[in-house]
Amino acid sequence: MVRLHFHAFVSSNLDLSDAQFHVLVNGYVALSNFSVGKVRDFVVKEYFIWADSDKIVINFVPAKKGNYGFVNAIEVISAPKDLIADVGFLVNGNKDEKFVGLTKQALETVHRINVGGPKVTPFNDTVWRTWIPDYEFLKSSNDLSKRMYFGGRIHYQIGGASREVGPDFVYKTARVITNTNGSVLNVNMTWEFPVDEGYKYLVRMHFCDIASISLGLIHFNVYVNGYLAYEDLDLSSITYTLASPFYVDFVVDDDSSGVLRVSVGPTNKTMAYGVDGILNGVEIMKMNNSMGSLGGKICAGMVLKSWPRGNIGVLVPFVAGLCLLLSLALVMHRRTVGMRNPVSWSKLPTEVPGVDLNHGNLHFSGKA
Repeated sequence: MVRLHFHAFVSSNLDLSDAQFHVLVNGYVALSNFSVGKVRDFVVKEYFIWADSDKIVINFVPAKKGNYGFVNAIEVISAPKDLIADVGFLVNGNKDEKFVGLTKQALETVHRINVGGPKVTPFNDTVWRTWIPDYEFLKSSNDLSKRMYFGGRIHYQIGGASREVGPDFVYKTARVITNTNGSVLNVNMTWEFPVDEGYKYLVRMHFCDIASISLGLIHFNVYVNGYLAYEDLDLSSITYTLASPFYVDFVVDDDSSGVLRVSVGPTNKTMAYGVDGILNGVEIMKMNNSMGSLGGKICAGMVLKSWPRGNIGVLVPFVAGLCLLLSLALVMHRRTVGMRNPVSWSKLPTEVPGVDLNHGNLHFSGKA
């Protein structure tokens, strides 16, 4: 697991918001023509990269001559082996297809949402992840594609849950559809998330039945991009107990709309006066394309060849005092990568204006 922290500020005569650069991680293009721009928030990019050796190589390459790259902090964390399963369900309209080889894909976290619950910070997650509340995600968006449709009565549920691939705070909260008049409502809950076109996505949906009073009372369908991804999901037949975490991994192509939709809703087996659907959390991860890139149709070799070695100047990685607060209590590894023409690393003279950390939201977006 690799996290890159960016925050643009003015240092001496250098305005970091003008930087434009590529980032390579172990031979994958993680970012292409990336620029933080003039935003006040911190930007965090998170990746899951398969490592075949005892080191991770991260390259920062200016997008063009006269430009530069920067990074405020780097985290390299050995992810638990069972965090990413190797097999997922392929959702494309055909049944019983599987996608094999997920662990060898480069993945970028695009959205990580705690449905119906509060924000989960790295201090409350076993691998220091941030989970954004679905209501905050929607409230902070000016993009009409980031919206959520609810049918039926929506309730905020709290209950007990054991720790699995998600933290307790994700499994202890949920949004559910319930019916109270004895008839099953023919409605779905649907969330829409903006994504980049031209990629496959790993969609992980987290479930925990904290709404039922006994086993066998909840049956519902799961949809991804309008396709039936899981028919008649009965959590009790899988977990054999209430309030037990369960997640499913789906692999889906984008539908060229720039929007990825996940839904839950009733089935023919849904019972009256029961729960018609439940969802606790959603994670959406972009998968590398055929070029080994998460940032467009450009491979690592093309990036390195575009910058002649004779023109390599001095890259200036740094960790500002401001960003040390961000990475407090996180497992940090910083490694200087030697090249044939070594690049010297030095600290920028920092002139950082006061920043209100209460307004510093972490953004996990595939948009550069």
